Amino acid sequence: MVTRREAGPWRILIASSHPLFAEGLRSLLHQRQQMDAVVVGMVSTIEEALHALRDLQPDLVIVDYDDEQVNRDEFLARFVEGEGRLRVVLLSLKEGGQDAIVYDRRTLAASQVEDWLDEWTGTRRPERRISPNLPEENEKSKVPEQSLRRGNMKHAIAAGLLVVVLAVAGIFALQRIDLLPQTASLQAIPIDDLFRLDFTAIVVLFALIVGLMVYSIIVFRRREGDTTDGPNIRGNMKLEVAWTVIPLGFVLYLAFVGSLALGRTQAADPKPLRVDVIGSQWAWRFDYPDQGITSTDLILPVNKQALLTISSTDVIHSFWVPEFRVKQDALPGDGFERELRITPSEVGEYKVRCAELCGRQHYNMLALVKVLSQADFDVWVQSMVTAIPEDPVARGDLWTQQFGCRACHSVDGSPLVGPTWKGIFGTQEQLTDGSTVTVDAEYIRNSIRDPGAQIVAGFQNLMPANIGADLTDDQIADIAAFMESLK
Repeated sequence: MVTRREAGPWRILIASSHPLFAEGLRSLLHQRQQMDAVVVGMVSTIEEALHALRDLQPDLVIVDYDDEQVNRDEFLARFVEGEGRLRVVLLSLKEGGQDAIVYDRRTLAASQVEDWLDEWTGTRRPERRISPNLPEENEKSKVPEQSLRRGNMKHAIAAGLLVVVLAVAGIFALQRIDLLPQTASLQAIPIDDLFRLDFTAIVVLFALIVGLMVYSIIVFRRREGDTTDGPNIRGNMKLEVAWTVIPLGFVLYLAFVGSLALGRTQAADPKPLRVDVIGSQWAWRFDYPDQGITSTDLILPVNKQALLTISSTDVIHSFWVPEFRVKQDALPGDGFERELRITPSEVGEYKVRCAELCGRQHYNMLALVKVLSQADFDVWVQSMVTAIPEDPVARGDLWTQQFGCRACHSVDGSPLVGPTWKGIFGTQEQLTDGSTVTVDAEYIRNSIRDPGAQIVAGFQNLMPANIGADLTDDQIADIAAFMESLK
């Protein structure tokens, strides 16, 4: 065995197959310029170490404890228990040999590394071994288990009380704040119950996270003059299982409650009121096929389920009345109709809103919702059946409102996404292809039947391609008469 020479720097051999370990340790030793030491070699196996001992004659060998390719027991048997004075450092080794200086990086604070380096290089005499498993060290530093438990229990109770106080205060405040609009449908009841459960869970989680964080910041803060590292806390299997299983169970419970709420909102009555809801840029139309009427307002009887068949003539829209809670997309194309069931529970007026960004006037895509008693609803239906005027101009005015024409064309000269109708009938208009056309009944009919054929210069083709399928020739003639009246 090679012994320590009387003169010259400490010659160090590093045994590890991990380049980062070896290079990091070499860099650390190089930074300590006051230390009279030099790394003479780095090896990755026992065999390489044997050759290096003969050829390089190191004074000290540093072994990577975490490297499974290095046999730590063999190092102890060959280099520590022998008669030579060669010193071996086993990083992270729990039990060392008689002449080994042991450094456990899982328990040794970073601020103690300088002392450790001084100890094993002999710059000052070691006062103690740095190992958590040495009996003499454990006896000096061991805290009585009973006292430790009492301290942990005290902190647990104090932090728990803080969490409870925050949770109770949050739930109390939550009950005093109206976060949701008026509940005006039977479908809104299970949805509101689900919201309240979610809000309560959010408050409890907020109290748990913020309460523990604030308690830790205040109680376990670094005191003035304290420059030591905090204790090395390893994983807690029970805690990890708890914070995995409990949230998983709660999420599964939320999924179960949500499925029950979904079932209640989709429960079907045997004889609902049928309403076809058609969305277009940027207006709503409501057809009542059983009554044979069309309206720009959604009129519903209270306490009677309405089956809404929702579609779109152009882009995706989304039908939403906040007081009813439920929402459904309006999709363009044949065969893409979606259904939504609503049972109004409160007489009153509300607003249909588009909840899907659908273009320049998305913000203004609103419609009035009126919930009436059954008797008032019957009166309204009768009035709509007999309300179609005999004057073609008045009928044309009615059709332009019901079919959403006024969302893009003004009748007062104000600019919208389409040409204003005021004074346009009978004029010559230049088209995007450079040609001109007279705005008459024939041009109006062609523009409705084939919206993209003749576009007025300065405007885009935003008119729904299938709008003509919903209008008869007589209705188009009425619209032309209404536009002519605007001269």
